[in-house]
Amino acid sequence: MSEPNLTTVGHDEAGAGGVTGATDQPGGGRQNSLWSDAWRQLRRNAFFWIGALFGLLFVAMALLPSVFARGVDPRSCSLSNSNGTPSAEHWFGFDQQGCDYLANVVYGARNSLIIGLLAVVVILVFGVLVGAISGFYGGVTDSILSRIADIFYALPLILGALVVLRSGILGRGVVAVAIALAMFGWMTAMRLVRSQVIAVKSSDYVAAARAMGASDSRILLRHILPNAVAPVLVYATITIGVLIAAEATLTFLGVGLQAPAISWGLQIDTGQDLLRTAPHAVLFPSLVLTLTVMAFVLMGDALRDALDPKQRS
Repeated sequence: MSEPNLTTVGHDEAGAGGVTGATDQPGGGRQNSLWSDAWRQLRRNAFFWIGALFGLLFVAMALLPSVFARGVDPRSCSLSNSNGTPSAEHWFGFDQQGCDYLANVVYGARNSLIIGLLAVVVILVFGVLVGAISGFYGGVTDSILSRIADIFYALPLILGALVVLRSGILGRGVVAVAIALAMFGWMTAMRLVRSQVIAVKSSDYVAAARAMGASDSRILLRHILPNAVAPVLVYATITIGVLIAAEATLTFLGVGLQAPAISWGLQIDTGQDLLRTAPHAVLFPSLVLTLTVMAFVLMGDALRDALDPKQRS
């Protein structure tokens, strides 16, 4: 998986206003000012609002599919409607089994978003934990954990998840696909947190907390990790879209979700053989998938720019 350009977020050790070193004192006001400035920047960014609106739309679609499907059951099918074209009554037409395609595309949002969000949660928990330990303790611990991350980097996201899912160890369900993707997606989060922890742990307020007898866990949780959250948050936002696309790719390749599950990847896979006779079978799930990925990437890019002090006026 390609790494998004996050080096400008929180890079600043010399006091230029980045996340690292943004708080002179634990719980001080400068970190709050960072997020206040970022929000003001976001409010002026049209791309952020475009991404947020589309993102909220698809989240609502996943939570309330019956509303967006106009009460149509996606599994209520009639072969007499097979491959029916879009019409005023059925906006997306019908699939090969004669099922309402709008309902199927709408209900496909749930599995795709669950996989993307669940995988990101696992990536954040594991990546932040390993990165914090690696950067804070350094030495042999850092070397071992960094080399383990390098081993996982040797396999690209799609290829690694494909190997795991094809082996059948995890199965083919929603949780299995999410875990397979997270297994090969945590390394970037780990490296982001590691670099931030290394930069922050030598700060004066960390030394003061240590002199007051604070434990390592308290120093990490209260004084170091809050300054590492910005680049990881940007990465997580962009990665949700990347993982949703990755799930569709795995399902299209036949190693992800399987029928009777409803998924955009399954719909694209089924529709590829009907591209000449029923192009809408590929067009609509591909379009919705593209818009979903675009929404999270736009929000992530806007957040990165808002947290970059060089972008602020």
